[in-house]
Amino acid sequence: MDRAATLAEIAQEAGVSAPTVSKVLNGRADVAPATRERVEQLLHRYGYRRRSNRRTSPLLELVFHELESAWAVEVIRGVENAVREEGLSIVLSESAERHGPGQSWVDGVLARRPTGVVLVLSDLDRSLREQLARRDIPFVVLDPAGDPGQEVPAVGTTNWDGGLAATRHLLDLGHRRIGLLGGPARMMCSRARADGYRAALDMAGIPYDPQLVREGDFHHESGRLLGLELLRLPERPTAVFAGNDLQALGLYEAARELDLRIPEDLSVVGFDDLPLARWVGPPLTTVRQPLTEMAETATRLVIDLARGVQPGTLRVDLATRLVVRSSTCPPRATAPRRVGSG
Repeated sequence: MDRAATLAEIAQEAGVSAPTVSKVLNGRADVAPATRERVEQLLHRYGYRRRSNRRTSPLLELVFHELESAWAVEVIRGVENAVREEGLSIVLSESAERHGPGQSWVDGVLARRPTGVVLVLSDLDRSLREQLARRDIPFVVLDPAGDPGQEVPAVGTTNWDGGLAATRHLLDLGHRRIGLLGGPARMMCSRARADGYRAALDMAGIPYDPQLVREGDFHHESGRLLGLELLRLPERPTAVFAGNDLQALGLYEAARELDLRIPEDLSVVGFDDLPLARWVGPPLTTVRQPLTEMAETATRLVIDLARGVQPGTLRVDLATRLVVRSSTCPPRATAPRRVGSG
């Protein structure tokens, strides 16, 4: 077709009524999955987009991959700061699928017709992106788990720089046997922090030792269990860079179980600078990821997009900063003692 198809023409080709097409557009649940898929394919084929004079609700959708840590609280605080100025309310949800929200979530969004969507650590399938675009619902990915692509608005942080700064700090203190307690390799932020760690070692002329590296899941218990593995090595590390603060606190627990003192026997650096990093004993040296500011930036970006304001760039990375506290010090003069296996 040389011109955009009308809803009536799409309905005729799909073999359904125009009200059924309208139901699909509005995310109504009372449409058979096969019919919905057929209509969506035709909407995509003809590049259908709802007219820009859209009716929206004073809502902002905030979607997390998971909602179970102090990390999420900092993000919610930033979004709340931004929407308060705009008179919007937050609809908070957790994606049921492992890597991102699915069709049932999109159906709810289409029915609610929010001002915009902020997706935290979520991958959004291309077909779901297209459904939001056709309804003129803007979205921004905050701290994307994977590469969202050049056309997707995203706000992140300088993870590579943070990994480099954390490891350089330990090197400057005199540590040479430095472990890495990283996050999931499938996540872009984890890989970037690990790459920063490797770059710092390389620039210091220290060979990368895979025996000193573990892949965690960014939770406290993986920090404890994998920390025990590292600290029970015949030649254990004198320092460890943990991929986030929660894993660093798990490492604290592992050190206590093995009767190791922080920082005298083991220096620890985390990543995030959650409030709890200041409260633990000893207070945690960590890389500050400006979570609240990142969330505010993502929220204002999606609100601008909803108003038709085109940003100068679709990708924003806010700077990290090393915060030195009491969990790091120079290594002991003697070789690190071997600890027991249990």
